[in-house]
Amino acid sequence: MSPRALRGPATVTAVVASALAAGLLAAPQPAAAAEIRIHDIQGSTRISPFAGKQVSEVPGTVTAIRAFGSSRGFWFQDPHPDRDRATSEAIFVYTGSTTPSVAVGDAVRVSGTVSEYYPGGADAGLQSVTELTRATWTVESPGNALPAAVALNPSAVPDRYAPDASGGNGGNIEPLRLRPNSYALDRYESLEGMRVQVKDAPVVGATSPYDELWVTAEPGHARTARGGALYSSYRDPNAGRVKVASLIPFAQRPFPVADVGDRLTGTTAGPLDYDNFGGYEIQATALGELTDGNLARETTRGQKADELSIATYNVENLSPKTAQAKFDRLASGLVHNLASPDIVALEEVQDDNGPTNDAVTSAGATLKKLTDAIAAAGGPAYEWRQIDPADDQDGGQPGGNIRVAFLFNPERVSFTDVAGGDATTAVRVTDDGGTAGLSASPGRIDPQNPIWKDSRKPLVGQFSFRGRPVFVIANHFNSKGGDQGLDGRFQPPARSSETQRTGQAEAVNAFVKKLLAVDARAQVVVAGDLNDYQFSPALADLTDGGVLTDLVTGLPKNERYGYVYNGNSQVLDHILTSRAVRRPDYDIVHINAEFADQSSDHDPQIVRLKP
Repeated sequence: MSPRALRGPATVTAVVASALAAGLLAAPQPAAAAEIRIHDIQGSTRISPFAGKQVSEVPGTVTAIRAFGSSRGFWFQDPHPDRDRATSEAIFVYTGSTTPSVAVGDAVRVSGTVSEYYPGGADAGLQSVTELTRATWTVESPGNALPAAVALNPSAVPDRYAPDASGGNGGNIEPLRLRPNSYALDRYESLEGMRVQVKDAPVVGATSPYDELWVTAEPGHARTARGGALYSSYRDPNAGRVKVASLIPFAQRPFPVADVGDRLTGTTAGPLDYDNFGGYEIQATALGELTDGNLARETTRGQKADELSIATYNVENLSPKTAQAKFDRLASGLVHNLASPDIVALEEVQDDNGPTNDAVTSAGATLKKLTDAIAAAGGPAYEWRQIDPADDQDGGQPGGNIRVAFLFNPERVSFTDVAGGDATTAVRVTDDGGTAGLSASPGRIDPQNPIWKDSRKPLVGQFSFRGRPVFVIANHFNSKGGDQGLDGRFQPPARSSETQRTGQAEAVNAFVKKLLAVDARAQVVVAGDLNDYQFSPALADLTDGGVLTDLVTGLPKNERYGYVYNGNSQVLDHILTSRAVRRPDYDIVHINAEFADQSSDHDPQIVRLKP
């Protein structure tokens, strides 16, 4: 019983009204109540031809009931389908906060208003759910057999994900006739509200705090080395991904706590819904048994005496207000799973009072609490370097003032301190007779550039290892917030946030080129949460001119991931090195993203090199 199912009343939005006015959807003609069945209401596009109209005495059998929260109601399905594969035979009856007085198996006749509910509102860009609202019904008979569930499997789900509407309709696929034999999103939409099932389904997205998980209906397609669904190009978003929630009372059947690589053995079945946060979702009335895949958290090897190890780790909104248990787990991961790296680029370090929105920007208390926990876990006595941001200028959680920061082990590596770095002063590359240096260390790269508006500014520091200088740039590029969803109604989805990230990538690339212009043999490591994929325009701009190599591209394809979102295992964090870094030994250490129990939503990464 996921709380994420909660939402406000369904409405016919301006999107539907404007489509009707433009002639994209035909205005319904009056019809006798006996003539209207569910497949007539659902129609062969994503928007009902009866949207906003009253319908009466629509027959069907109750297949499932949502009896919790403020979005209660029931699904009912016509046991006598038409021959059009594009038209769904089921629909949700929305009753608000009132539990409907029906039982599964009841044969009912329902009257109400046909509505299109847009999760998050029309501006969110998600698909709508066709519903009946302000409904009344009569029960004709109880205990009827339920329509057979449609099996979701490789033969039922097309590999092509979505139709392309870029040539018209403003990219909106709603007016297009569904082609369930051609596109996965059309197939799912043609089953909206109907009973579906998956059998022996592999888990590709771990159980979330909202009691949801992701499975794949295509177990042989694009799998990672550890059992996930690999997202490796915009062309293939893994069509078989389906979310699973539960309608079964948790007192009767607790929701399974699953990791990637586990399996829901047997049958998981229920009506196919579209979730408030995007994604088609089985509202399970039957849940398969959880089979443990015994996924283990990884541990990387320790660095050798002549190897410098550099890690990147997004610690996810860390502040002194964070529970001590998370500090302890992060510390254990750094010490034991990452073998106490010599240098760590941290992302999402918050200020000393976390999300309290005041003038505090310092993060000394946050970093002391983390380094104390590392020492208690048996790790080194790390020192840190960072620059406090200007208040409320770097995005993230309001009041949190997140920033990037360096930890380093002074027993293994030294930091070259050069005064002058602050929130707004741009660091410059210096030239001392062909030796590259920094005007400030640590320093911020181009912080006044508008491309860093409401985003974290990169931090560059000069380190010395065994007498050799190494330049490390810690990054946290702007998020994907505002991008259209993979499963939304605009296809192909627009990636509006990409413009800012490509500008940020260009700025870091330009700075690296300045370092290398002074000394082509400079050892440069660029690390952090870049919020983009190895195949993205941002990474192409960051590596422009061959000045940097994205190390993730050297891994076997099925190991290129460190973050799991909506069942897709993908790359957001990166470590890149300049040409002078020879034979870097790179590892993504999987300790978080695939697990229901996480200390961060990102997996850390590490590189070992010999300057």
